[in-house]
Amino acid sequence: MPKLPRLRRSSSLPGLSLSLGITVFWLSFIVLVPLSAVFLKSASGGLGEFVAAAFSSRALASYKVTFGAALIAAAVNVVFGLLIAWVLVRYEFP
Repeated sequence: MPKLPRLRRSSSLPGLSLSLGITVFWLSFIVLVPLSAVFLKSASGGLGEFVAAAFSSRALASYKVTFGAALIAAAVNVVFGLLIAWVLVRYEFP
């Protein structure tokens, strides 16, 4: 039985796989290179030096500021998210 040629489906977005691959590569490169540098720098001093740096008073103060700001941002998002959801459900728009 002769083999029939496979018909190739045309993509609705030509070049998407190539551009998506390039985008994922560059974004991962931009994220992974600095992240690996931070990991290598923190691992070079040993576990004792890492623990001393992670629990220093300056680090603990920065944790408080970071988590406090995140908590405030989450509370603001909850309030405005509920308000916008209520308006979208309650009223009809053209």
